[in-house]
Amino acid sequence: MEEVLVSNLAMTIFAAATLLSGAAAAQPASPTIVLVHGAFADSSSWNGVITRLQKNGYKAIAVANPLRGVANDARLVSDVLSSINGPVVLVGHSYGGQVISNAANGHDNVKSLVYVAAFAPDAGEAAADLAGKFPGGTLGEALAPPVKLAGGDVDLYIDQEKFHDQFAHDVPTDATALMAVGQRPITEAALTEKSGEPAWKSLPSYFVYGDGDKNIPAEALGFMAERAGSRRTVVVEGASHVVMVSKPEIVADLIEDAAK
Repeated sequence: MEEVLVSNLAMTIFAAATLLSGAAAAQPASPTIVLVHGAFADSSSWNGVITRLQKNGYKAIAVANPLRGVANDARLVSDVLSSINGPVVLVGHSYGGQVISNAANGHDNVKSLVYVAAFAPDAGEAAADLAGKFPGGTLGEALAPPVKLAGGDVDLYIDQEKFHDQFAHDVPTDATALMAVGQRPITEAALTEKSGEPAWKSLPSYFVYGDGDKNIPAEALGFMAERAGSRRTVVVEGASHVVMVSKPEIVADLIEDAAK
């Protein structure tokens, strides 16, 4: 009798372990968050957001966006997406929004898009077109003299003296002084290059931006969010173009919403 009881107990334990193992296997993997910065920024602009995402158990990859041209930069992000096993939430800031709109095409693992003060162009539109579609943007008058490139294009920078007020007025000046020096330039051609068919037409999209944005007028950002059928749009009162730096908790919360 004792041997029978032991045998039954062993079978019960084995069955329970099998059920638990099956339940664990059935649990969907947490999405990897892929973050793409825009012009005049770099991957460190996501640091506050990444800290919060990692604390809540998400893996994050901040791509070094070359800022050389839409097709070129989208190919690089596409290569990163191809290297990831499991679902992805793809996040873009500013010009990075145009990049993710193109890079996500053909990747079934991309489940949603998050636009952070970002361009969401339709096919045939350029970032420069959308920036000038509505009044209020002052980027043009804040640019430094362009740097001529050997191939005939030019690199654009924001004048370091104007960087704080133009780009990041809600970030402490000691931080923006460093951001101004380390800013990544974008080619003029990248801002005028036309977009391909955008992934936001087939993927759930989420938008967050500040109504104090001086690079892309809030009216333009709202227009793009509505056109893309945004699942959730967060407008942060007074926030600058780098809302992910000044309000990382709000941006991280929206990304996690898109990941659910």
